Order: sequence, then C-alpha cells, then structure tokens
Amino acid sequence: MAVCVYNVGVYPPPFSGAVQRITPREAAICEWRACGLSSIKLSLFLGCALLSILVAASGHTFDSRLDEDWKTWKSQHEKQYTEEEEIHRRKIWEDNVRYIEQHNLEYSMGKHTFTMGTNQFSDLTDKEFSERMTGSLPFEAVKSTEEAIDEDIEFDEDKGNDDDLSNAPVDWRTKGAVTPVKDQPPFYFCNQGPDCGSCWAFSATGAIEGQWKLKHGKLVSLSEQNLVDCDPQSHGCKSGNPIDAFQYVIKKKGTESEQSYPYTAVEGNCRFQRRNVAATIRSFRRVQANEAALERAVRDIGPISVSVDTKPISFQRYKKGIYYDSAPKKTIIHAMLVVGYGAEKNTNYWLVKNSWGTNWGENGYIRMSKDRGNNCEIASHAFYPIV
Repeated sequence: MAVCVYNVGVYPPPFSGAVQRITPREAAICEWRACGLSSIKLSLFLGCALLSILVAASGHTFDSRLDEDWKTWKSQHEKQYTEEEEIHRRKIWEDNVRYIEQHNLEYSMGKHTFTMGTNQFSDLTDKEFSERMTGSLPFEAVKSTEEAIDEDIEFDEDKGNDDDLSNAPVDWRTKGAVTPVKDQPPFYFCNQGPDCGSCWAFSATGAIEGQWKLKHGKLVSLSEQNLVDCDPQSHGCKSGNPIDAFQYVIKKKGTESEQSYPYTAVEGNCRFQRRNVAATIRSFRRVQANEAALERAVRDIGPISVSVDTKPISFQRYKKGIYYDSAPKKTIIHAMLVVGYGAEKNTNYWLVKNSWGTNWGENGYIRMSKDRGNNCEIASHAFYPIV
C-alpha cells in the first residue's frame, strides 16, 4: 500500500488545520501515514472495501452499535490511520469503551467516587499510554544531590493549628498563581503525537510560575522546552525529575518563557539565551512526606510539584469526580502540580493540574483523594522552589 508523505517543512497536511513549519527531524517523527485528501476522495470506495476485507481477515468483529461513536471520536481528536492500523486501534478503543462503561455502571451503584470517559488516549493500550504520557524518574534513580536546598528558609511543617486544616478550601487559581492547562503531547504534529515524557518539566515550571507570581505579582508562562532541551541531569523526552529541573534553573540563573522558547515535544539542541530569562529561583525545598505537611505547604506556600503513581489504568480514563484507586503499585512515574484542596460531600480531595490538555479529566485537572492513606503516593515526593 502506498504511503503519502508531505514535504519536509510543512506539517500537518492542509486538510487538518493550520499549516506549521517543522524541522526535518520532526517531519521524520511525524510522517503522515494516510494519503492526502484528494487521494482519499478518489479511493474512498476502494479504501472502505479494503478495510472491510482486512477486518474479515483479522477474524475480529466490531460492535456495529459503536460505529458512529468511533467516527465522532476520530473526528473530535483528529485521528487518521492506515487501513491496517484502524483495525488495531478500533479494537483497542472498543476495549476501552467497554471498560469505561463497566466502571461507570459500578459508579452508579456507589462503588466508585469518580467516572471515566473516552479521551485522546482511548486508542492506546495501557503500555503505550505509560510509555508516551508519563516520564518522571523513580526517585531512587535520581542522581542529583540536594545541595540547592536552602536550610535557612525552611518550610516549618509544624507551623499553624491543625484545627485549621481541612476546614477552608484552597485554590491558587483564584489568586492568579496558575497558568492555563498546557498540553504535553501536541497532537497537531501527527496521529498520536510524538513520544515525549516531559511531565517533569511541566510540573517544575508550574511550581516556579506560581512562586514567581506570588513574589513579583506577574504570572509568566515558562518554557518546558528549555528544560527538555537543556537540563543535563534529566533525559529530555525520555524522562526527568522536577528537582533536577530546579537545579538546572538555579545553575543557569533562570529559565526562558514559553513565548521566547516555545514547546515542540521534540528533544533538540539547547537554545537557551540568558537575555531571555523570564524567571529565576535560588533554591528549593522538599516537603515532609505526609499529607498533613503537604496541606500546610499548599495552604501557606502555593502550588507544589508532586510526583505520583499513575500505573492504575483508571487514571488514564479519568473523567470527573474524586479519584481513588485501591491498587497503586508505588512506582512514581508521573509529575503534576497540586494547586489546592477541598471537599465534596465530606470527601476530601487534592486539586491537581495535569499536562495532558483540557480534553482530559475535569478540563485538564483531576481531583485526587486526600487523607486516604497517601493514595497514589501524592505526598511522598513534593517540592517547591524559592524565588
């Protein structure tokens, strides 16, 4: 079967949105595997016939009741496949839909505190999702030291009255200390987006953005790409760690803004320029590894960088409600930003900003169970920078 590839320098193809200039490397990563619009129009009948033949040959029967939903989902998330790949992805998508439907049925029976839904990841297996969308190094693998921690400006975890905790909700978005939800995988590049496990960079920039706003009164969207390209301790799109990102910013005496160093989700050569520095930090601190200490830090300090266990398959499919999973594997693989906490119907939750765009979760956020045994290890690896 012929594969149509668009000229290097322009991506995506004209029929999928705004044309964007890219490098040859990005073009190689994002090779368009579906034929152009004119070819599709000319071979529509043959393509449909071939797809039917391939489905029959595979021995897999799709649920015809989901045909329209599948078409709608593909259109919504701008998915394009080759004929062979569509069979594979449709099967995965249907499996995910059935899993979601079963979970939501159990939710209606009171067995869960959150619902699931399809999203841009619904054609991925759990293994594919984990490889593409996470990327925070297990902390035992972090080789950096904590020399940058300023012991003279230690966060007093015993400060305050415990009676004050959990009574009043906190949401740093209302104080203007949180930038809009960002999108770790730029799906306009190719069908599934490039594999860039850069969550660690988004978590680090989110924490710095908050502290910079609270000290200087200006909210600046900082550059994750600066960290992906330039932090020598982390591994770019393969994995990284917020504390190494903090140390890099300290060493370089600052980091650039999103405007001067935009995100591409492709690891490249470092282009950091000191004249473009938009924010600086001088040290960072680790919060004691328990939820009471994390609550005080969020209340008194601001947004906090955390790294959590997201291995349970329910996290990928989270839609709304207060997330809790009884089977975490205690493997820290995803970094996010705690921006507040609250309660709903006597159930406490952490308000957490993710970096998977606004189509995921509650407009890009997740409410995670609070005071339930440190679920997902949310308080185990919490840090904040000092500006």
